Formats: sequence, structure tokens, C-alpha cells
Amino acid sequence: MGTEKTESIEEMLTAIEETVGKLSGDDLTLEEAFSLYEDGVKRVKACQKAMEDVEKKMQALTEDGELEDFGE
Repeated sequence: MGTEKTESIEEMLTAIEETVGKLSGDDLTLEEAFSLYEDGVKRVKACQKAMEDVEKKMQALTEDGELEDFGE
């Protein structure tokens, strides 16, 4: 397959915002809108996973070495 560049959370959020902007327009066919929607859903899921991974790393980083929940 080759090397695949992993997008940062910020890049994913920017792409999601751009997708939402395009979907808000009036000049899309149904097929184009569905394709954009599908891509947006994939990016949202990938972004959620990346954020969960960061949260898990944050939980593991405490001064005393014990897990600490930062999420809630």
C-alpha cells in the first residue's frame, strides 16, 4: 500500500468544517451530497477515536504514576 499520512485532530476538524460548509451549499447533486456526508461521518469517527486515544494517554500521565480520569 505505501505510506499513509495520518491527519492530526486539527486537520480532521478543519476537513469536517469544510465538508459541512460544502453540504450547506445549494449546488450539489444528491450523489455529491451523499459522498460528502459519507466522508464527513468517516472523519468524525476517526476524530473521535483520535481524541479517545489522547484521553487515554492523558489518563496515564500523572505525577504519581497512577491513572487519573481527566474526562469527567
